[in-house]
Amino acid sequence: MILVTGGAGFIGANFVLDWIAQVGEPVVTLDKLTYAGNRANLASLEGDSRHTFVQGDITDAALLDQLLAKHSPRAIVHFAAESHVDRSIHGPEDFIQTNVIGTFRLLEAARSYWNGLEEDRKTDFRFLHVSTDEVYGSLAPQAPAFTEQHPYEPNSPYSASKAASDHLVRAWFHTYGLPVLTTNCSNNYGPLHFPEKLIPLVITNALAGKPLPIYGDGQQIRDWLFVKDHCSGIRRVLEAGQLGETYNIGGHNEMANIDIVKRICALLDELRPRTDGQSYAQQITFVKDRPGHDRRYAIDASRMQGELGWKPAETFDSGIRKTVQWYLDNTAWVENVQSGAYREWVQKQYA
Repeated sequence: MILVTGGAGFIGANFVLDWIAQVGEPVVTLDKLTYAGNRANLASLEGDSRHTFVQGDITDAALLDQLLAKHSPRAIVHFAAESHVDRSIHGPEDFIQTNVIGTFRLLEAARSYWNGLEEDRKTDFRFLHVSTDEVYGSLAPQAPAFTEQHPYEPNSPYSASKAASDHLVRAWFHTYGLPVLTTNCSNNYGPLHFPEKLIPLVITNALAGKPLPIYGDGQQIRDWLFVKDHCSGIRRVLEAGQLGETYNIGGHNEMANIDIVKRICALLDELRPRTDGQSYAQQITFVKDRPGHDRRYAIDASRMQGELGWKPAETFDSGIRKTVQWYLDNTAWVENVQSGAYREWVQKQYA
C-alpha cells in the first residue's frame, strides 16, 4: 500500500493510473479537489479494490495521522501542490499554505508514523517528494542544463514555495533521519493536463477558434517531459534511489514556446483541419510578458540514466502527437473542466 497526495491532479492522476496498471499495488489517493483536482480523472478506478480515494487537505494534521494509522502505507508519494505560476503571482498565500505548510504537516505526520513502525518496515519506508526544475531559476541561452547540484534561485512565488518545501524535505532527512527522496522534473505534458497550461490551452483554444496567446516574444525555452515518462521515472527513484538524494527527471526536449505552439498547430492542421482551410497558426497572438518570467529551463537527467538506468521512452514528436490526439478524443472532459460542470458531474457520480 502507498499513499499518494494530490493524486487527482494532472501528474498525480497519471501516476496513480500507471501505478495500478504497472505495479498493481493498492493506492490511497488524498486530494483536496481544488480547481485542478478532478476526481473524474480516476473514474476508471471506481470500484477497484486496489484504490481508495479520500478528499482532504494535506494541512490537516489530524486527517494525515488518521490515514497513516488506518492504511499503514510503505511509502508516501507527495504530488499535492499549487503549481500555476500566474496564479501564484496574483494569490501567493495559497501557495505558501499548500506547498510549504502542507509539506511541513505531511513530513511531521510521516515522521511520527515512521518512528512507530517495526524495524523492518521502518527500514523499507520511503517519502518521495515531487518538485520542479523552476526552483533552480533561469538559465542563460548557452548555459549547461540544471544538475542536482545547481544552486536554488527561484523567481516566482510558486517556485519559491516549492524551493522551501524541498529544503524542508532535505532537513527532515538530515535532522530526523526520515528516509526521503526528492525529484525535480521539467515541464510535463500529456493527457489530463488542466487547460490553463500552455499545451492544453493552445489545443483547446485552437479548436474553439480563440486566440493562441504567447507571452512576450515566445522564445522562452523549456525542457518538455511526457507525463507517463515522468511517472516511470518516479517509480524508478522510489524503487532504487539513494536516501536523502535528489534526482532530476527530464525529457531531453528543449524547445521555445513559439515552436511548441507552431508544432501543435501543424498537428491540428493534419488531424482536425479548420473548415476554412486556413492553418491554426493564424490564431497565434503575442501578449505582454508576465512578471519574473524565466527565460530558459533545461534538465540534465544524466544521473537518472547513469545510476538508475532510466531514460524517457517518448520523443517530443511521439508524445505531442499522443497528447493532441487525446484531447481530440476527449472533448467532453475538456468541456466539463473548462465550464466547471465536471464538479456537478462528480457530485452526481460519487454521491
